[in-house]
Amino acid sequence: MDYKNAGVDIEAGYKAVQLMKRHVEKTFRPEVMTDLGGFSGAFSIKNFMDMKEPVLVSGTDGVGTKLKIAFELDKHDTIGIDCVAMCVNDIACAGGEPLFFLDYIACGKNYPDKIAEIVGGVAEGCKQAEAALIGGETAEMPGFYPEDEYDLAGFAVGIADKADMITGNELKTGDVLIGMASSGIHSNGYSLVRKVFDINSKNLSRTYEGLSVTLGEALLTPTKIYVKALSSLKGSGIKIKACSHITGGGFYENIPRMLKDGTNACIKEGSYEVPVIFDILAKEGNIEKHMMYNTYNMGIGMVIALAAEDAGKAVSVLDEAGYKSYIIGEITKGDKQVTFA
Repeated sequence: MDYKNAGVDIEAGYKAVQLMKRHVEKTFRPEVMTDLGGFSGAFSIKNFMDMKEPVLVSGTDGVGTKLKIAFELDKHDTIGIDCVAMCVNDIACAGGEPLFFLDYIACGKNYPDKIAEIVGGVAEGCKQAEAALIGGETAEMPGFYPEDEYDLAGFAVGIADKADMITGNELKTGDVLIGMASSGIHSNGYSLVRKVFDINSKNLSRTYEGLSVTLGEALLTPTKIYVKALSSLKGSGIKIKACSHITGGGFYENIPRMLKDGTNACIKEGSYEVPVIFDILAKEGNIEKHMMYNTYNMGIGMVIALAAEDAGKAVSVLDEAGYKSYIIGEITKGDKQVTFA
């Protein structure tokens, strides 16, 4: 008896590392001090020593049951983007610049080509966020996960000068809310998605009126990364007073997290276009409106608050940076609630 007979193939692990190396190296920033395959990753902070009060900002998350769609379609090249997005968007939301990322893949059986495909997606997400992929772990766990399934999680570290952090402390009545368009459902609410749609290859290949791709392609569309959107606003001199990453809990749970005491967020109905995938989901699942907005991003992946006089410029800056955005509401007096008008 040996480890391979017990279900763990060490040689497959070595091969997976070699296959993923070309993806990982494309993400390296000048600050990276170690190569792939060491016991740890090292990242120099010398280039940030001119900050008055540097603050490290971190985020960790996974992809959740969206993975089930990837399993069914046997498509694994974009799910890593989701994992990166869920972490770096939270860092950017606090005013931080993502620096580096670590991934963790746990699988029932290590298929090197599949692992490399997953990491390729992680690397693509890191490139979009301009973060270095400096390490990770692939754990082969036979008997714990089915052979064709895996879990994926990540951890990111960023940095911000304390004075540049987005805290919500300066919010006031009359400030404007701008919503940045999502790419679709992103990576939340998939347990409900899987209840509504019977997730099999036949159903995932279905097409719907108004949907330009198959259902499976729509559900697997990777989460949008907003790091460059926020950095573009900062670079233009616009002050972002508050920011919310719209993840699980939708509008009703996430937007209040950016509000300060004595304020509400009033969303103007019809101020932006809701992607058709949400209409299909609500109709097929008979899901009422409040529940949709309490579960999904409904077409808005990031919400920011800023002074009214900056709103027009902000929309232009975001559009130029490649991010569709809308003026979706304003800050009013209240008790940290979301209202629609």
